[in-house]
Amino acid sequence: MRVIAGLAKGRRLKSPVGLATRPTTDRIKESIFSILHPYLLESYVLDLFSGTGNLGIEALSRGAEKAIFVDNNKNSIRVICENIEITGFKEKSKVFHQEALKTIRELAHLEQKYDIVFMDPPYLKGFIIPCVQAIEEEGLLSSTGIIVIEHDSKDVLPEKFAKLTRIKNRKYGNTTISIYSEEA
Repeated sequence: MRVIAGLAKGRRLKSPVGLATRPTTDRIKESIFSILHPYLLESYVLDLFSGTGNLGIEALSRGAEKAIFVDNNKNSIRVICENIEITGFKEKSKVFHQEALKTIRELAHLEQKYDIVFMDPPYLKGFIIPCVQAIEEEGLLSSTGIIVIEHDSKDVLPEKFAKLTRIKNRKYGNTTISIYSEEA
């Protein structure tokens, strides 16, 4: 696993030992970032269920202003911190070692809006819908912001949440990427 483009291009990222994380493959990551290109420059990124920090770090490498990394696994947090250090993005990063829903509620009090929210939760565990609903309820997404969800292809997500509509849905074998934004 490596950073594909930008300031940290080619840097190898560490991954926790074991099967607790499923780092996004380079093929899927390249597809995601080709879609995200117009949203990246100076964006604020929230990387929920970060695992290795792969997606948030790629966003920073490609021009994001700041990234918040969230994971509740101690080993993942250690690896995220190491990867942030390896890539030189410590000043642009903040790491939360806690559950995603709790972090969403806490971040709402800071009144920061996020342009890109990545979600790559454990597959088929029911985390996606409550997190998206909390992001909407707490108003964490900027008016032009998007949510990028990596999920199992068997996990069928709704076309629409309260204010968010699915604008893209791409399948890569057992993995699907669903992207949501507010309707224009």
